[in-house]
Amino acid sequence: MAKTQSFPFLSVCAAISLLALGALAGCTTSALDIEPDTSISPKLAREIRAKGFREEDPVLIRIFKAESEFEVWKKKPSGQYALFKTYPICRWSGKLGPKKKIGDRQAPEGFYQVSLGQLNPKSQFYLSFNLGYPNRLESALGYTGEALMVHGACSSSGCFALTDQQMAEIYPLVKAALKSGQPSFQVQSYPFRMTADNMARHAGDPNMEFWRAMKVGYDSFEATRREPAVAACSGRYVFNQPAESLPANPLAPCLTEPALASAPLSMPSASTAYAYQDGGMHKSFRELLTRYGEKRLAARISLRKYPISRPGAALADPYRPPAD
Repeated sequence: MAKTQSFPFLSVCAAISLLALGALAGCTTSALDIEPDTSISPKLAREIRAKGFREEDPVLIRIFKAESEFEVWKKKPSGQYALFKTYPICRWSGKLGPKKKIGDRQAPEGFYQVSLGQLNPKSQFYLSFNLGYPNRLESALGYTGEALMVHGACSSSGCFALTDQQMAEIYPLVKAALKSGQPSFQVQSYPFRMTADNMARHAGDPNMEFWRAMKVGYDSFEATRREPAVAACSGRYVFNQPAESLPANPLAPCLTEPALASAPLSMPSASTAYAYQDGGMHKSFRELLTRYGEKRLAARISLRKYPISRPGAALADPYRPPAD
């Protein structure tokens, strides 16, 4: 696993004006008059070549909320994906668990496909792409919300916020893949790295059955480094199933019942019962927030100096690892 980047450049979701109005559907996607340069820089091109990739290679993204980490993977000629880089997330909002309704401030969890039309080079948050929430399963379950984005500026009302500088790398990477023939790239958004220890740590969480279904897709990618085929039946995700075994309605019973991931072995410790939760921030950004304060940090990571969302909650991030 590559070492996480710790420089102050990551962002995904901010809606400062909307928060003031109480409109918490997601991140706004208003366009700006000036479009940033979205080509691959010479420095990034050298890094791509140094790691054995080509600019046009397909991409896949994994997001881990509790760890506040954002992974970009690229496909090798073998058909398997290899990790290109792990970016620290500056801000995400809500709690662990899926987004279910508009206004809940939840960053989503699930499996999404992002096509070229979902990229916004003129986002008011520098650069952004829409995750496509709600997906087919979420729509069938009646979940609501819109404009759930990955973008710049360290402010979130349901999105994943990276810095403008990090988006200046991520956006060109995904754009190059889509422009080179990848129809869409998969985004896997998880509550945490779905190890046996983490599953056991959260054993008593009401979202556990949902997470057990997600873990099958997580385990598939961990074992094969190939993109899992995602579908839904019985109101939950299923993976790598033959098309003839899948009903048209995601809520209809699976024609053949796929197994869930193994159940956790123990109940959670008291440390997982968070008294206050409003998303998370990677430890590298908490250190910078402590050092510079919210205004100076915003100026360092956002060209438009968007305020850091709920900085007090960010500093009290309950999802920090025990050794933090």
